[in-house]
Amino acid sequence: MKLDEPKTNTDMLKKLLIFSVLMFGFGYAMVPLYEKFCEVTGIYELQRPDVLDKNTKVDETRIINIQLDANVRGLPWSFRPLQSAIQVHPGKSAEVVYEISNQSDKTQAGQAIPSYSPRNLERYLKKFECFCFTRQELEGGETRQMAVRFVIDPDLPADVHTATLSYTFFSLMTD
Repeated sequence: MKLDEPKTNTDMLKKLLIFSVLMFGFGYAMVPLYEKFCEVTGIYELQRPDVLDKNTKVDETRIINIQLDANVRGLPWSFRPLQSAIQVHPGKSAEVVYEISNQSDKTQAGQAIPSYSPRNLERYLKKFECFCFTRQELEGGETRQMAVRFVIDPDLPADVHTATLSYTFFSLMTD
């Protein structure tokens, strides 16, 4: 039986190498396959704001006043919206820009956490792009402008005329 062991180990090694190469190839092929799947099913189209505007009925009879707020906790950053408020029609995409600046001379990392008012607004707020989706790292003295692109669902209750989007940046440990 000892004579068969080297052949068995060699066979197993070959199988593992083939399996590893196949799994790497599968993982590498997943990106174009996923993109093709999204293209065929229309998922990419649904996420584009210009398509959403065409496919969503814009309620021109209503205007929602959106108040913008910005806060920082535990970071030497200044953070503010470039506009304090905007008006949007439900169903129409909107963009607001925030400016952030690292007031220190060291690289700092932070993550923005959103909060909304009135309660349950998140069910009617659909964001396409937001700096809050990812960690933000600013070099010492760096200033950056970042956009939030969103749409308010026309199904927002009729008694809601004002909403607040608030973002608070919290400190993250740098690597």
